[in-house]
Amino acid sequence: MPADLIPENHVIVIFGGNGDLARRKLLPALYHLHAEGLMPRRWRIIGNSRRELEGPFDEVARKAVEEFGRCCIDEDAWEVFASRLSYMSHDFTPADPGPLRDAVAEAEREIGGEPSRLYYLSVPPSAFGTITDALGKSGMTDRSRVVFEKPFGVDQASFEELDATVRRALDEEQVYRIDHFLGKETLQNVLALRFANGMFEPIWNRGHIDHVQIDVPESLGIGTRASFYEPTGALRDMVVTHLLQVLSVIAMEPPTAFEPKPLLDEKAKVFESMAPVRASDLVRGQFDGYTDLDGVAADSQTETFVAARVRVDNWRWAGVPFYLRTGKRMAASRQTVTLAFAEPPMQMFRDLPQDRLPNDHLTLDLAGDEGITLSFLAKVPGPAVRLGPARMTFSYEGSFGSEAIGPYERLLHDALMGDRTLFTRADGIARTWELVSGVLRSPPPLHRYPQGSWGPGAAMDLIAPRRWHLPEPEPEPE
Repeated sequence: MPADLIPENHVIVIFGGNGDLARRKLLPALYHLHAEGLMPRRWRIIGNSRRELEGPFDEVARKAVEEFGRCCIDEDAWEVFASRLSYMSHDFTPADPGPLRDAVAEAEREIGGEPSRLYYLSVPPSAFGTITDALGKSGMTDRSRVVFEKPFGVDQASFEELDATVRRALDEEQVYRIDHFLGKETLQNVLALRFANGMFEPIWNRGHIDHVQIDVPESLGIGTRASFYEPTGALRDMVVTHLLQVLSVIAMEPPTAFEPKPLLDEKAKVFESMAPVRASDLVRGQFDGYTDLDGVAADSQTETFVAARVRVDNWRWAGVPFYLRTGKRMAASRQTVTLAFAEPPMQMFRDLPQDRLPNDHLTLDLAGDEGITLSFLAKVPGPAVRLGPARMTFSYEGSFGSEAIGPYERLLHDALMGDRTLFTRADGIARTWELVSGVLRSPPPLHRYPQGSWGPGAAMDLIAPRRWHLPEPEPEPE
């Protein structure tokens, strides 16, 4: 592995080390980085939580990697990985930081020298302030970086309060506000697609694009996360964090370099250009049976579905609507961005049934078989002039013969390297909370929708006369 890809020596502390995110994402990602030779030469991982573990931490980690990992376990690599894991059950607060502080100091003595520290806050947002305050008051912020999971706050006021706490304890360069969507290979490839190819950038604007869709439906429900989801909902959980961040990458102007400040500056300009979301721009839904789940109030007004219409009022995008959609217990899971091109006059084909044909469009698949598909109309072979949909597809595996690195692996490695390029910045997050502050205070009514559907009918009305680009049905067996 090239030396410039190897991070400096580290002690890594995972707050919430026995939680769902640690099991599903963080521990498998860290093991994969280790197996690929992308971890530091000397390192230790300390899991922390208030609760005791059910078994040794290395066994918990092994089960997590076996169930959720993206690669098979190599026994030699696992033996080394497991030997560098430890766990501490301790409520880390400003009043009692000692046990964890001592554990970090012991890990540093084992490593030798002055290793860097990476703290990952895989805990509910309500705990961010307490842990950050404890890090600052206990003197544990030297040589450190702190990764904050989303959402960073739950509204404009809580963001401002948390941001003030963070600024008292940390310099901005130490703060890594993570959004794993920004680590997806295809989303980063948008920059290459636009700015490294002369054919795309000239048409990436209001003169050629009719509308943009960012669509993240999920077939899964909320599982055992009712305590988190009930006070949060889809708008806070998905739109303010993931979907608006994706929008900023799609809509941004060319940065002067692929470096943190130029990239984050251009994203911030997109947020500043956006108009606040109005109640008439938003459809909220709740799937049938949600209120029957354990931990959910019988009269819950929490939305499990959101569709929104967003305006970016700048020179490039004025008049082009951006449609965002996400929801739980929907017909399928997908993560796509679709740019629908404006229809040409079609004078040659005005007598053909164009209303039954889709726009030509460019679709970016952010999950599963990540790639890019260009869909367009072509003449169907035969004696008559008849149009039909055609497509050209790029996939990473098909083009490069290798699987794309996972977003958590990429972002964890970036944090270890001190690269903030793919993380979010305080001014951008503050603006996104400002954009939805009105609908958080006075939300539109809830619409019910059946589980396994594409959401409430009002979402179809929101985008009409356009249509959501749904997955194509599987072909019937011959």
